[in-house]
Amino acid sequence: MIKGIGVDIIELNRIEELASNKKFIHRILTHAEIETFLPLTNRRKIEYLAGRFAAKEAFSKAMGTGIGKNLQFIDIEVSQDSFGKPYISKPFATGVHLSISHSKEYAVAQVIIESSSS
Repeated sequence: MIKGIGVDIIELNRIEELASNKKFIHRILTHAEIETFLPLTNRRKIEYLAGRFAAKEAFSKAMGTGIGKNLQFIDIEVSQDSFGKPYISKPFATGVHLSISHSKEYAVAQVIIESSSS
């Protein structure tokens, strides 16, 4: 049974402006995500950060809470499997489906959360 669906879209140029402040990066990315982020090229860093931002916003919408005092960006972690497919690994991974896509100007993410009961 579907518990929640969330979607978010973000302009890459908006993330590029915000990313000039390192505090923003540390507010959005977990330590593990920062390790993946640091060696990327500048363009790829913006895509990565925008994708994670959109994924975390979409997850918070699917949870029905949004980002706020009870759920912050760093409470949510996006990992990649051996094929590069992103997935939510924190706060829980079971029953969460994530898709992230980029274009020249935008990043978009969709999250579907399933409950274990039918």
